Amino acid sequence: MKLFYAPTSPFVRKVMISAHELGLVDRIELVPAAVSPINRNADVVAQNPLGKIPALVTDDGVALYDSRVICQYLNSVASGQVIPPEGPARWTALRDEALGDGLMDAAVLIRYETFVRPEPLRWQEWIDGKFEAARSAVRGIEAQAQALEGRNDIGVISIACALGYLDFRNPEFDWAALAPRTAKWFAGYKAHPSFQATMPK
Repeated sequence: MKLFYAPTSPFVRKVMISAHELGLVDRIELVPAAVSPINRNADVVAQNPLGKIPALVTDDGVALYDSRVICQYLNSVASGQVIPPEGPARWTALRDEALGDGLMDAAVLIRYETFVRPEPLRWQEWIDGKFEAARSAVRGIEAQAQALEGRNDIGVISIACALGYLDFRNPEFDWAALAPRTAKWFAGYKAHPSFQATMPK
């Protein structure tokens, strides 16, 4: 399999943590791919018309995207439990995946607005709105922090990747001040070998 990736993308990290947990990482060839909303990468567009990463090409040559679809595929290849097969655990994991992905979306959009967009064109109200969305997501995670303990499904992987991305790109945001119970959980989760192996550089 080939994964078009950038090491700083939280969505790529989510896929790579899942691959580590499923024992598939050695079957994936990493293809570096820089992407931008204004400079589309032709190699990525050839696999994903949206021009976004991650994009996975399977052993059969089938292109898959986005991170949710790729993680579902990897879970099926490994007959794994990163995505629980049925019942309440499955819906909890998928709901938490959506929450983590939404937090990642907000953080990535903040990054685009504050780093990619030229400074005279930056829209402060947009930035403020995305930070408020991030705060709301963090409060939602904090409200169920106890339920994160002892899990290692796609939901907690997504949440951990989102929090890690905030620490990496926006340390001044100090999400831990809003979510002390989540911060305690995250301090323990960060010791997972798969999380350590996928640290952004």
